[in-house]
Amino acid sequence: MTETSERMSRVDTAWLRMDSDVNLMMIVGIWLLRPALGYAALCSRLESKLLSYARFRQKVVQEAVLSYWVIDDEFDLEHHVVREKLSRKRGQSERAALQARASELAATPLDHAHPLWQIHLIEHYEDGSALIVRIHHCIADGIALNSVLMSIADGGIDLHRPRHAAMHDARDGGWLADAVVKPLTEVSVKAIGMYGDGVVKAMEYLAHPQQPLAGSVNLARTGYQVMRDAAALALLPDDSPTLLKGKLSGRKVTAWCEPLPLAQVKAVGKALNCSVNDVLLACVVGSIGRYLRDRGDDPASKEIRAMVPVNLRPLEEAWQLGNRFGLAPVVLPIGIVNPIECVYAVRDRMLELKGSYQPLLAYALLAVSGLLTKSLQDALSDVFLRKTTAVMTNVPGPTEPIEFCGSTLRQSIFWVPSSGDVGVGVSIVSYAGGVQFGLITDSRRCPDPQKIIDRFAPEFEKLLLLTLMLPWANEVSRLAGPAS
Repeated sequence: MTETSERMSRVDTAWLRMDSDVNLMMIVGIWLLRPALGYAALCSRLESKLLSYARFRQKVVQEAVLSYWVIDDEFDLEHHVVREKLSRKRGQSERAALQARASELAATPLDHAHPLWQIHLIEHYEDGSALIVRIHHCIADGIALNSVLMSIADGGIDLHRPRHAAMHDARDGGWLADAVVKPLTEVSVKAIGMYGDGVVKAMEYLAHPQQPLAGSVNLARTGYQVMRDAAALALLPDDSPTLLKGKLSGRKVTAWCEPLPLAQVKAVGKALNCSVNDVLLACVVGSIGRYLRDRGDDPASKEIRAMVPVNLRPLEEAWQLGNRFGLAPVVLPIGIVNPIECVYAVRDRMLELKGSYQPLLAYALLAVSGLLTKSLQDALSDVFLRKTTAVMTNVPGPTEPIEFCGSTLRQSIFWVPSSGDVGVGVSIVSYAGGVQFGLITDSRRCPDPQKIIDRFAPEFEKLLLLTLMLPWANEVSRLAGPAS
């Protein structure tokens, strides 16, 4: 490699190599803007703002094990910003046509001869414009990308570090990767009763990097927690069989719904002593369960697992891009019909993950897999993918509407990629007082995800109504249990 090349971190390398014939590691999003946005204005904004982040001018060069970021000497902004007219079939609505185009692009690989991102501008969509954004996951995770996209909006805050800031060596993913990966071999040999240096101190530092290490009792407790969580990850049972799990076709289908009012979601959560996430996940669970029942796949007594990204990066470091998140396995009780009971079942499962090192260990496994050959990485990943039906993520956005090149961003939708034979991706994004659901599925597993998405609002309305009708002194107390 040349002196100007930069070695890709191990975790980012792992995401780069997860591309397959049936699942591409792209984050795909849609921005709906009003009034219409012009091509020249978009290109000017991207050139002045987005291209200040080196990753968007760098292509990827792969070797046998390592990968590198290299400046693309033939970079052409017009290759990355595509102007197109939305093609509609007879009788097809604009929204259905946009969903079809997004689905097609979600299954279309990016050109590895150039930086791995592309934006498609549909200048005339409804009463404004639509942007379809595709960015390879190796560039950054959803939290970082969301921060970057917000920074290029009108009045957006520059995320770059001050020029006088101390240099930070992010070549191998920063302090987190070093702290987890280096002692990883000790995890496999020290067993539960670890008291010494090694992984126990590394994990304690990892959980509270700005605090001094505690005494040996706390270290032992942390070591036990680390080993218990490592064993839990390795021994996860396979998911219940459903129509949503199995071999994939590689053809993608996208869907979204109108935003739910965030204030109402918060009110339900407060009334039930649950978090907003608990309420939203319960809506997802109820929608999937109802969809399966309608398709003749009774989910009674069944549970499926969703891998949920957990951010491990301070937001002020979003300018570094890259991937700094772990994965937590969340069990979704799709067999529960009672919405109130479902909320508390979801809450209990989320509480079990509090204090868990599983997201950190999952990050460590990704870092290790980035050092392996592609075949060994696939074998390691497959151990966990067999136990997973969906990937689900929740990204917080601005609380007020933002402006972009003079247009108002009225709706923000995105879809997370899945790997292996995982064919369902659920995305939740809060923006400007609303909560937006997005769903992307493999057409073989779920040919019409809109039928799931369309159930989200009714599931929430049912939960809202039941919350108001419950006999509070008895039923809520019984289901909620002790306050968390």
